[in-house]
Amino acid sequence: MQIENFADIEQEFIERVHRYVLCSAATVDRQQRPRSRILHPIWEGATGWVLTHRYSHKSKHLAQSPHISLAYIADPMKPVYADCMAEWVDEHAQKERIWDKFKTTPEPLGYDPALTFGQCDENCGLLKLTPWRIALISFPAPSHDEGERVWRG
Repeated sequence: MQIENFADIEQEFIERVHRYVLCSAATVDRQQRPRSRILHPIWEGATGWVLTHRYSHKSKHLAQSPHISLAYIADPMKPVYADCMAEWVDEHAQKERIWDKFKTTPEPLGYDPALTFGQCDENCGLLKLTPWRIALISFPAPSHDEGERVWRG
C-alpha cells in the first residue's frame, strides 16, 4: 500500500527503528559492488543521524554514491527498510546536538559516544540520512497491500 504522508507511518516507524536499534546498511563500493555493515542510527522524524568514522570505507563509498539502504530485521516478521540519501554534516553545533542526543537517550538506543570517539575527534563524523523510501512490512498478512506500507519522500 502506498502511503502519501510520512505522518501516517511516523509513529510506527519510530517505534520499530528505536526498538530494533541496529540496522544493516548497504553502500556501493568503487567497483560497483554492494557492501554491508551494521549502523546505529537515531531518528528524529524522517531524519536519521549516525555518529560514525568519518574516514572509512563507508565514507569513500558515499563520496562516490550518496545512496545507502538500511534494513532493520531484529523482528523478521516486521522488518523496516529505509532507502536514503546520506550526507556528512560538519557543522559543530549540529554535531554537538546529536552527540548529546545519543549520550542522553536511554540505552540501548542511546549510548556514550565517548566510548568510541572524542567529541572533537576529527575522525568522528556525523552522517545525516534522508529517506526517499521507507517500507514497513508485516508478516503474515492477508494480502500484499495489507502487509507492506511504503512511503516515498
